[in-house]
Amino acid sequence: MANRNKRKNGFTLVEIMAVIIIIGLLAAIGAVNFLGQTDKARVTTTKANLKMLHNAIAQFKMDTGRYPTEEEGLNVLIEAPSDVKGYQEGGYLDSTTVPKDAWGNDFVYVAYPESGKPYAIVSFGADGQEGGESYDTDLYSTDAD
Repeated sequence: MANRNKRKNGFTLVEIMAVIIIIGLLAAIGAVNFLGQTDKARVTTTKANLKMLHNAIAQFKMDTGRYPTEEEGLNVLIEAPSDVKGYQEGGYLDSTTVPKDAWGNDFVYVAYPESGKPYAIVSFGADGQEGGESYDTDLYSTDAD
């Protein structure tokens, strides 16, 4: 009877393994949810940058009387073309470089796109290629809300 009353304190290997498995499952669920939020945040950031660039081009047009050419692209927002008057001193962006989309790709300036608008600025999404679905979908400044 004396042996039965003496119990060893501690956890068994099975109990420790069960706790490790539960922690692993919770971490996996959290990681999946976090990665989904990251992609949504990139889309939101890219849309905000598209709207900002779109407004900067509109301001360029108001000051200079013309839209940039496709050859000039978005660089006109930071470097004055030689043939314009009324260019805003310091450019139209707060930075000295044109921002990239949230996936690190360059935005593309398109003069007179199929939409019938005078210009559009495009991000080709996560894959950096034209077309695509889900997070690879092309984002246009003319659609940014």
